[in-house]
Amino acid sequence: MSQTVQVKEREKLLHSPTLNTILMVEEILKNGDLMTLAELKKRLPKKVMHQTLLQILDYLQLSGKVIIGTKGILWVFTERKEINELIKRGTEI
Repeated sequence: MSQTVQVKEREKLLHSPTLNTILMVEEILKNGDLMTLAELKKRLPKKVMHQTLLQILDYLQLSGKVIIGTKGILWVFTERKEINELIKRGTEI
């Protein structure tokens, strides 16, 4: 691997969102309904750089936690404990 590629790889890692920032965005999306990117930015307790927020949303979409559409962002992930409760009640999914 050339030195230029290694430097570029390190630069990518330096600008990655922190776990705390990812969790903060997840929490806002979990507790809200469909919202635009602008609404999400307003609801966040701390300011997050636009590029960082886009990285987080890409990650959440790739991991199946959110759907990003033309009308906004929607949390769709269901935690296992919620599914277990539905199964116990006999709710068909």
